[in-house]
Amino acid sequence: MEDTYGFIREHKWKIIISFALAAFFIFAITFFIGLGDVLNALERASWELILLNFIIEGVIILIWALRWKLILEVVDESPKYITVLTMLFASLFGNNVTPGSAGGEPLRAYILREVEGTPFEIGFASSTADRVFEFLPFVLISIIAALFLLSWEIPPLTRIIVVIMIALTIVLFSIMIYAGLRREIAQRIIISIAKSIYPTFNRLTKKEISFTEISEKLIFYVNRFSNGFVMSLQDRKVFIIGFFISFAMWGLDMVRMYVCFSSLGTYPPILPLVIIYTIGIFISFLPLLPGAWGIREATLIGLFAVIGISADIVMAASIIDRLASYIAPTIIGALAALYYGRKVKNMDTKTKETDIKTG
Repeated sequence: MEDTYGFIREHKWKIIISFALAAFFIFAITFFIGLGDVLNALERASWELILLNFIIEGVIILIWALRWKLILEVVDESPKYITVLTMLFASLFGNNVTPGSAGGEPLRAYILREVEGTPFEIGFASSTADRVFEFLPFVLISIIAALFLLSWEIPPLTRIIVVIMIALTIVLFSIMIYAGLRREIAQRIIISIAKSIYPTFNRLTKKEISFTEISEKLIFYVNRFSNGFVMSLQDRKVFIIGFFISFAMWGLDMVRMYVCFSSLGTYPPILPLVIIYTIGIFISFLPLLPGAWGIREATLIGLFAVIGISADIVMAASIIDRLASYIAPTIIGALAALYYGRKVKNMDTKTKETDIKTG
């Protein structure tokens, strides 16, 4: 869990294949709706508004880093802002290349521990609390989205799937928050899971580790995680600032998507845009393909058709959106992850050399 680098190395072919599948889905959808129509829409796009799309995404990431820094200052000592920003980019890379966006938070905690000496569980608590702040506006808007969706003329199966996804996501996030606030519950859940996999783990590993030793370590980490999680949410100043930053980020994201359509000369109604884009973000959490490429686009095309926006425009707007929100952060994040990967490796080498000299 800690070493997302290791996960990426171990599953590199699966990740490559998943991106290849995503590229195939995107091509298939584009071919089906008309490759020429999509390309024509992109050729007519306003470069000034496309640039504005990148600027807005940059502002979102800058204030996101500020929110995480505020949380870190409560649970532990925070690095300099530029360091926090670079680590955030590395975590975005971890999220974007792993299905279900599951790799970013542990990667943040791992880099914090290796570079800044922050305990892993404290770093993970800070990144999880950061996600909780992000979840606050998400819940309100997703409930509105589900209610409006029930009144739209869309296929029953699509309606059922989207509503179930929204409900499941809310339930999962609520469980995570509850576990963070109630450490006893979290301890029982984690110990019971560990107990079920301990026999298999014991057969696979060469080391003899007693379950008592494992449970003591798990309880220690859960306690540290819970303390950091609660501290970040109970600090009134951080909670209020984090709350407003989260809504500002959400609002900017909606504006950015509107700019994507505006660059193509299309101006969708605001409320349906917010609802549909919210559903698109939910789809992105599906643990099938990185960023749910292809799946999200197909869903957006179907939903935007309800308000009269053609498939070629939706596909072109989605491509412009992905360039700023996915491609650019992933490239910058890959460079940040490589930088920290080398830094950690050099630090390990220096530590070993020092140990040899002193030994």
